[in-house]
Amino acid sequence: MPDGLLAVRAAEGDEDSFAVLVQRHSRPLLALARCMLGNAQDAEDAVQDAFVSAWRRLPEYRHGAQFRTWMYRITVNRCLTMRRRRLPPLPLDAVAEPATGDEWSSPARAAEQNAATAALARALGELDAGQRVCWILRELQGLPYKEIAHVTQTSEQTVRGRLFRARRSLKEAMAPWR
Repeated sequence: MPDGLLAVRAAEGDEDSFAVLVQRHSRPLLALARCMLGNAQDAEDAVQDAFVSAWRRLPEYRHGAQFRTWMYRITVNRCLTMRRRRLPPLPLDAVAEPATGDEWSSPARAAEQNAATAALARALGELDAGQRVCWILRELQGLPYKEIAHVTQTSEQTVRGRLFRARRSLKEAMAPWR
């Protein structure tokens, strides 16, 4: 069943329809929130708050926009609010445990990967919020420019400019890791 129909049913009080939407969209929203906030617990809190907010605001949902885009927007706003309330920014801990038994899983390689990830996290943290959100939505979530513009409430041209500046800044920051 399409998201739009599920959203209409959920707005009419059908909890099962909303549960399908939650199940369908939780994983990408968690990935987005993890990238923006730097840890899984804060990401889960942000996504849960976003879904609670969406449930309450379903009557306001404009069916001209995709439900997915609407949820990205709510989640991004919740993450930005959480980041503003924090004192020190938390680093991204996105490096998975290396598999054992091959040359890529040596302790030296794992240390190098951890250092590179920490450098990327610092570089992402130095971007302004608009550039960081656009970069995460495009490069990690794969959203098209039009949807990013809708999520960030800007034009596609603004999104392209932010992405250009973010990529340039990240390229400079990560140059030693090439």
